[in-house]
Amino acid sequence: MNVPFDDVWLQLHPEDQVAVLKRTLKKGVRVERGDKIWETQSTIPAGHKVALCSLSKGDPLLKYGQIIGFATQEIHPGDHVHVHNLGMGDFGRDYRIGEAFRPLQRTTREEPLTFMGFDRGPGRRSGTRNYLAIISSVNCSASVSKYIAQHFRGEDFLRDFPYVDGVMALTHKSGCSLMPDKPLEVLQRVLAGMAVHPNISGYLLVGLGCEVNQIPQIIQRYGLRDPQKPDDDPFHMNIQSLGGIRKTVEAGIEAVQKMLPRLNDLRRTPRPISDLALAMNCGGSDGHSGITANPALGVASDCLVQEGGTSVLAETSEIYGAEHLLTQRASSTEVGERLVDMIHWWEDYTAKFGATIDNNPSHGNKEGGLTTIYEKSLGAIAKAGQAPLEAVYQYAEAIQSRGLCFMDTPGNDPVSMTGLVAGGCNLGVFTTGRGSVFGCKPAPCIKVATHTPLYEWMEG
Repeated sequence: MNVPFDDVWLQLHPEDQVAVLKRTLKKGVRVERGDKIWETQSTIPAGHKVALCSLSKGDPLLKYGQIIGFATQEIHPGDHVHVHNLGMGDFGRDYRIGEAFRPLQRTTREEPLTFMGFDRGPGRRSGTRNYLAIISSVNCSASVSKYIAQHFRGEDFLRDFPYVDGVMALTHKSGCSLMPDKPLEVLQRVLAGMAVHPNISGYLLVGLGCEVNQIPQIIQRYGLRDPQKPDDDPFHMNIQSLGGIRKTVEAGIEAVQKMLPRLNDLRRTPRPISDLALAMNCGGSDGHSGITANPALGVASDCLVQEGGTSVLAETSEIYGAEHLLTQRASSTEVGERLVDMIHWWEDYTAKFGATIDNNPSHGNKEGGLTTIYEKSLGAIAKAGQAPLEAVYQYAEAIQSRGLCFMDTPGNDPVSMTGLVAGGCNLGVFTTGRGSVFGCKPAPCIKVATHTPLYEWMEG
């Protein structure tokens, strides 16, 4: 008996030469639509692709109505289409900067939508959390930062400061033996961005003393100030000046104890939803990502933009091959060209090391049905919805614009989310088809599964 096409397969665009399987089908299953019948030539897993027509070696193959790769051998109707018969190839992309620019219509309400957040004053986004951060300038002070934060855990802390979400250590493995140009600039931008993040109500900077990444330089370069006394420098200390680890930990605990009462006095109040800056990321993507979770996030992103909020797409190496769909929506020539320049930088950078950007997708992506970076990228930009592209930012650069923005980050979950949060995103939504579990304090992160079995398996 033949199986109806729409029961088991999904053709995403009328011009697509492949369909996506809704569930696993064994070899020999006959699928019909109208007067056409296909027969699966092998067992094909859910989320993977099946050929709807014949292709010769070298022919481009379409999914989402876009090129996702080129046939590396003859492909016949009913064949499983994957890494064994589909590969990368160069093709021209028409950037047509701004030609598809269509502003989203802003919603009109007597009263704006709100969320319960923390008012940070004029010119700043509201906080969605109330954290105190211990920020290390160098790896040598990371342990001390962690010791200070660990002191403020347990039932006593929760009882004494019930309105503080926590004392957290923000540490890293750098800060010294690095060139005092771009690497140092990026590190300082991240640390300063975390210090002034809307979810951070107070912070303590901890250094060793002799490191390249000097705390006074960070304070001066980024104008950091004590949140309690805006005219003063923030709390900062270094191990060498205080005489060792134990003394620094004790001094750090004392400094935090002075700050906590003010944080505990803060209360959530209704804040306009336009104060939300949404970090959008996907990790452990699969064949369902571009069909379910990512488009759903794109709809939510558009809704936030229509309310005057900010939504930020990222992972430059994972929009590769689909970047033209964003440049066509750019709000200006400058915005579009900045995105193209970033793509070219990544091409040059990977070439210097004998690699290519198409060294993506990962093993897990491929097991989930993704074959090429073009296919993965087309699914990834679905998170951006239909809003015009308003701005493009460097890694961890402070996000000032409203609307849909893009940030230059690598396609690595922890590194990408760190840049987005350091740029000021106060909320994250992370889609996953394989089960990525990364979160990024101080911003809350909502995980969205691409299919029901994953949700049920990882619900706890």
